[in-house]
Amino acid sequence: MKNVFKKINKKEAVFVSLFVLILTVLALFPTGFEKQIYINSEGVRAKVTAVNNEGTYSTGLIKQGAQSCTILILSGEHKGETAEATNLYVGKMEFDKVFVPGDTVWVLLERDEANKIIYANMVEHYRASKELFLICIFAVCIILFSGFTGIRTLLSFAFALLSIWKILIPCMLKGMNPMLIALLVGNMITVATLLLVAGFTKKAFTAIAGAVSCSLVTCFLAIVWGKIFDIHGAVMQWSESLLYAGFESLDLTSIFQAGIYLACSGAILDLSIDISAALDEIVKNNPQVTRKGLIMSGLTIGRSVVGSQTTTLLLAYMGSYISVMMVYMAQGTPMMNILNTKMIASEILHTFVGCIGLVLVSPLTSVVCGLAYNRQKNAIESQEAINI
Repeated sequence: MKNVFKKINKKEAVFVSLFVLILTVLALFPTGFEKQIYINSEGVRAKVTAVNNEGTYSTGLIKQGAQSCTILILSGEHKGETAEATNLYVGKMEFDKVFVPGDTVWVLLERDEANKIIYANMVEHYRASKELFLICIFAVCIILFSGFTGIRTLLSFAFALLSIWKILIPCMLKGMNPMLIALLVGNMITVATLLLVAGFTKKAFTAIAGAVSCSLVTCFLAIVWGKIFDIHGAVMQWSESLLYAGFESLDLTSIFQAGIYLACSGAILDLSIDISAALDEIVKNNPQVTRKGLIMSGLTIGRSVVGSQTTTLLLAYMGSYISVMMVYMAQGTPMMNILNTKMIASEILHTFVGCIGLVLVSPLTSVVCGLAYNRQKNAIESQEAINI
């Protein structure tokens, strides 16, 4: 463990400490959407002690009706009390929940003016503690494997989540330009991640330049091809619900196009630091390498990496839509029908705009590295000539 942390220097420690402060401020920063939707209500953790399924009936695979549950409240003002809660079935398995005695659940309590419970709604199984445990396992694994770099990786991970939740989403809900906000937040995450992972080094700065340049190109492609494909943003899951929730002025299509860029921004920054770090090692081991030689090395490395990265991007998108593809195949839907549906066309747009962006990362980062490292070489040669 000591060997893992031995490379920590004062500059890195100060930067990480400052970044922790930034994360704290960002975590406490209000989104402007903290309003309480349900008046005189409280969300609590509870345990199911008994269930009554007499009010439910099945139609084929679908359950309908209402399941009655006796719960023991485990948190909140009514901790320790017993109540009767209702679990309404809507007839869709993706939304319906089935509870059994012993389940830990999240319940919404509605109360009267005297603070007595008048209705309890079974919201979902309680998973927050399990999610936290899984996150802790991930954190321990990455710290044990990467040491101080692992801690910086966790900080960049937290910054990405907070930036999306505290900046990106609220700004979009307030009607700001979705692509501009996505570009700003995406590049903020890129800069923070690369500085945390690679430090204040030339390879970090060149990777940032390559990733930001590619981000601009990817955003442009997302807008242009989004219009060419003629896909409305309502194709995004649950997006139409926003319009009926008081946000009629939202431009769903622009949000969809911004999402195309944001979805591949992580892969862009990943590939940019891969190329930059590799070229940095080449320069260290061969200081006399020419600008052309360095750029060609970057392109050669990029050809090997891009193939796997684009396949990774394809699998990531297709994995989330595997059930849709199964439905089309099971119904014998003609291929032309499949290709022309909005849902599949939107995934093709996501995948290949992202892949084009990835392909461009390699040459852009290689050129930036060639210019940056060659300038350093020229400076060293000039200093040596002066000394002679």
